[in-house]
Amino acid sequence: MTTTLLPSPLGPILIEADARWLRAIHILGDRTAPDDIDDAPAEGPAAEAIRQLQAYFDDGATAFDLPLLPAATPRGAALRDAIVAIPAGDTLSYGALARIAGSAPRAIGQACARNPFPIVVPCHRVVGSGGTIGHYSGGRGIITKTWLLDHERRPERRGGLL
Repeated sequence: MTTTLLPSPLGPILIEADARWLRAIHILGDRTAPDDIDDAPAEGPAAEAIRQLQAYFDDGATAFDLPLLPAATPRGAALRDAIVAIPAGDTLSYGALARIAGSAPRAIGQACARNPFPIVVPCHRVVGSGGTIGHYSGGRGIITKTWLLDHERRPERRGGLL
């Protein structure tokens, strides 16, 4: 497995991949990157994740096509697919997404909290009832979630630093 670091407006993003799968993305925010980062240029899924995430930050590209490590269960895969289906610039409440996915709001919240692929599986687009921001486990939490939503909604803000 390789570990690669991508500088971003949100702070460093740690990408974990092997030759076949993208295994995880971690928005580090204020946290320090681990010492065991690979110095070699990224290859395979890691290189493609870097390319697509850079396009997201640079141009606002929101269509990701990456070989994500499959979810552990069919239910997890269904919830992941439901989150991915939320269009960029839009949000859905935990309850609304639960109704669409045939699930419960708590299950949606747990899927978001455990999401190993923030940005790519856009759990930042899932908000509380009445449009409240809700929670976010990546980077600097709600600050990161708000930045991502603003980035997708307002083209003139793209490229701004967090």
